[in-house]
Amino acid sequence: MKQDKACDCSAGSSGIATANKPNRPKLFIALGIGFAVWLFVYLMLQRMANFLTYDVFRLEPSSHLGSSVAFFLYDAPKVILLLGMVVFAVGIIRSFFTPERTRQILAGKRQIVGNVLAGGLGMVTPFCSCSAVPLFIGFVEAGVPLGVTFTFLIAAPMINEVALVLLIGLFGFRVGLIYVATGLTIAIVAGWVIGKLKMEKYIEGWVSEIQMAQASAVAPNMTIEDRIRYGLNAVRDIVSKVWPYVLIGIGVGAVIHGYVPEGVLARFMGKGAWWSVPAAVLIGVPMYSNAAGIVPVVQALIEKGAALGTALAFMMAVIGLSLPETLILRRVLKWQLIAVFLGVVAIGIMIVGFLFNAIL
Repeated sequence: MKQDKACDCSAGSSGIATANKPNRPKLFIALGIGFAVWLFVYLMLQRMANFLTYDVFRLEPSSHLGSSVAFFLYDAPKVILLLGMVVFAVGIIRSFFTPERTRQILAGKRQIVGNVLAGGLGMVTPFCSCSAVPLFIGFVEAGVPLGVTFTFLIAAPMINEVALVLLIGLFGFRVGLIYVATGLTIAIVAGWVIGKLKMEKYIEGWVSEIQMAQASAVAPNMTIEDRIRYGLNAVRDIVSKVWPYVLIGIGVGAVIHGYVPEGVLARFMGKGAWWSVPAAVLIGVPMYSNAAGIVPVVQALIEKGAALGTALAFMMAVIGLSLPETLILRRVLKWQLIAVFLGVVAIGIMIVGFLFNAIL
């Protein structure tokens, strides 16, 4: 699963110390001051980007370089600020969910109920490709149906909290809600289809002989102070790992924004090209990136005329499917089941792309 929930299975789990109650007021005051500073900087980003680009660097607003630099100087800090805020919030949510607790919730559930529940849990439990094998083994050993397991493994990377916040920040709540709804639908339907195909025989035989370790990454009975510190640790660990992807992705987006002529991408990724959605998915599947890097590229593509459905299909393919994930899952699945998994998800993504190109 594509990184970025940001592929650090222990993110935020280190350095958790039990908080003392006398420190609680100071902690909340510090959080309040930090949020006020965050909000002020966020609201001033456009002015600061314009000042640096046109007053300090003295670039012409109408030039290709000026347009690209202004785009980069505004979007780079904006994305990193949004990333820090959402990782903190999700880190707190994450402190309530461990692989073991997730398995216990899903075990013994009926197929469709399990699929829906697994999709919902996948949205709030940020497990990445390095978790795929132990989670898969643990789910199977806990009696979680194969289709329910796949719903979770699809939803966890595809409905990505980083992608959601960035999409809302860049395109508004409408696109963010579309992303969540379609991603959840793909995960539930794909898992249901895989479950109906009864492909348990394509799980590698050694899986049934393995017992998953019961160790939990999150300490039980955490206080609110512990959970806040857990969220802050997640910000430190995750943002420190993904910021290069942010800068690379925004850099690519800035070049597209400043130098690609209007209408060029519309001819290749617009609604009129029926083959654009399958092509976008085929291009996205072998790519290996994370949401922080790919969302700014999608923003630039749409600004230059790419259709929203095609751009979303490309993003979902990049985030939800990957060659590294396939190689990792090959340790526990036979190629027949992996092919079905990739095919079902890819078809679901293409349907979403065609649907939104038709209605938007």
